[in-house]
Amino acid sequence: MLSSKAKYAVRAALQVAEAGGGSDWVQVAEIARREAISRKFLEAILVRLRDEGLLESRRGAQGGYRLARPAQDISVADVIRSIDGPLALTPCASRTRYGQCQDCVEVSRCRLQPLMQQARDAVAEVLERCSLATLIAAPGTLSLHA
Repeated sequence: MLSSKAKYAVRAALQVAEAGGGSDWVQVAEIARREAISRKFLEAILVRLRDEGLLESRRGAQGGYRLARPAQDISVADVIRSIDGPLALTPCASRTRYGQCQDCVEVSRCRLQPLMQQARDAVAEVLERCSLATLIAAPGTLSLHA
């Protein structure tokens, strides 16, 4: 399940992306006010997005956050992975952080793993095809079917 922190991260990233096409500096207080997110909680999210290379930060009165690359080059999957980690529902289905499930006796006999891999692939496909620019251009009217 998508965490609240990841949802806030997507909302905050969209606020930054909308400011001058992502090139203007946006202050934490402004994003917090617009999105009704605690400033302290938001700051932790933005620092994580910065550390993951999605945002840049600058201190001072004219500082804040801006996109580290164009909005069309940042997918919703990028933002979610930065906060929540892998998109997979189980460790054994993860591409980036594979691990055997704690309750799994033998991976080769697992009947759930193929299904979990398909679910991961379907979710990843949709979230990777949807950029911040896509969400800004068509809020609420998204259709990402091929």
